[in-house]
Amino acid sequence: MLPEKDENRYFDIEDSSAGSPIKKLKYFVDGEFRVSKSEKYMDCFNPSTGAVIAHAPQCTQAEVESAIESAKKAYPAWSETPVSKRVQVLYKFKALVDQHLEELTYLLCQEEGKNWTESMGDVLKVNEVVEFACGAPHLMKGESLMNASKGYDTVLYHHPIGVFAGIAPWNFPAMIPHGWMTPICLATGNCMVLKAASFVPQSSLRLAELWREAGLPNGVLNIVTAGRNEAEIFLKHPDIKGVSFVGSTSVGRHIYKTAAAHGKRVQALTEAKNHALVLRDAKLERTARGIINAYCGCAGARCMACPVIVVENCIADELIGYLKKFVAEMTLGPAYDPTTGMGPIMNAGHRKFITDWIEKGIAEGAKLIVDGRNPVVPGYENGFYLAPSIFDHVTEKMTIGDEEVFGPVLCIKRVNSFEEGLTLMNKSRFANGSVIYTQNGHFARQFAARTDAGMVGINVGIPVPLGIFGFTGHKNSFFGDLHVMGKDGFSFFTESKCVTHTWFPETDQASGKVDTWDGTISSMPDKHKLK
Repeated sequence: MLPEKDENRYFDIEDSSAGSPIKKLKYFVDGEFRVSKSEKYMDCFNPSTGAVIAHAPQCTQAEVESAIESAKKAYPAWSETPVSKRVQVLYKFKALVDQHLEELTYLLCQEEGKNWTESMGDVLKVNEVVEFACGAPHLMKGESLMNASKGYDTVLYHHPIGVFAGIAPWNFPAMIPHGWMTPICLATGNCMVLKAASFVPQSSLRLAELWREAGLPNGVLNIVTAGRNEAEIFLKHPDIKGVSFVGSTSVGRHIYKTAAAHGKRVQALTEAKNHALVLRDAKLERTARGIINAYCGCAGARCMACPVIVVENCIADELIGYLKKFVAEMTLGPAYDPTTGMGPIMNAGHRKFITDWIEKGIAEGAKLIVDGRNPVVPGYENGFYLAPSIFDHVTEKMTIGDEEVFGPVLCIKRVNSFEEGLTLMNKSRFANGSVIYTQNGHFARQFAARTDAGMVGINVGIPVPLGIFGFTGHKNSFFGDLHVMGKDGFSFFTESKCVTHTWFPETDQASGKVDTWDGTISSMPDKHKLK
């Protein structure tokens, strides 16, 4: 039974008279959850049933600015806290996530629609990066050199910068805001203002409760839900030093251009249309299972999904036979049922977006060989379900094979050779991930070296690197210079400072002479040095 009112929780109960309670969500500033004064609230759905389960505020400009001010106020003390003490908070947070793993998994299933194991993975990916960020005492260490020039020593330090903004998408409500964005930011001594996705903010707000319980000081982390106009504040506000964004390419490009023009660091991770090349020597049954997972997992709503396969003609029909067989075995159902193979689409609007793309693919002339529209899930007829679909004979002129659909729709492009396939793949304007299925080491090595994509799988359908590595998208899949996670993550959230020093003997009373370089050129010939 949920409490009707609790000042320390991220929600109040708005209405429970009609049956299931509806939560009125709050925003998180200065260590407390506050009721927004906004008149605009967004419906949050349980996609498995289609029922409204919460209302999220569209925070006002003043509320967004108060979150930034709270972070700014907290920054001096947090940045001066020894890094070994800062990571103690991360250790405690990780333990709390482990302790509440099943609760967090259910909450994520309920608000976003991933099946049980996918939702649990979303939560566990938070801890994967938290564990890496706990290495900050080592990873923030700088460099030093005694006698860089005669009598001169130089030390390089890595310092925190200030307040960062994180703008999170709806498809990974835990992993992206509290894995990709928050842990390294906080471990390095910065403060964070997160804009959680308004459709799915509960996981992010619940994790804020755990950060607070872990001992994170007030104001170091703040969370709002807001519309686009209010989010624009982050891009221009003088107290925001950098922006981390995940979302569409058009918005990401705008964020990169606007925030950079206002002197901010930016990492904008955007759309993808990842391709897999299937060669004639591939293990076809295992390859087919990998492809099904790569395009149907998370109902296709991940930027490392693989919605296009480029197949050698001589094996295409046999591979399609396996794909049809395994798709037919896919079970649709509520996200929180452990037997569900694929959960629902996040909301009705996104389901329509996907079905509109399917209709466009048909209109463009692609052959729809598996139609996943209008499935029936008994007992859950009002849920936002969509079964997997497959298009064959997709050509270069068809946008269904080039633009991100973000749903369980597979496009098959046929080629006659490795070279033709690789050339076709590299024509994409996106370059997040690419995959090759083969038993041939030569082609695998050639593919890894020559594909444009930043994350490459060899017989691995979803080549997402662990948090110790960067998430290295390219082309129109990324705008910025430093990627999330890995060493890039630490570089993004810190700035370098070089300190050069020399000391004079107390017995030396001579004034001496100082040249233009003040002794810092070590290679100056003796005859040219000032005497």
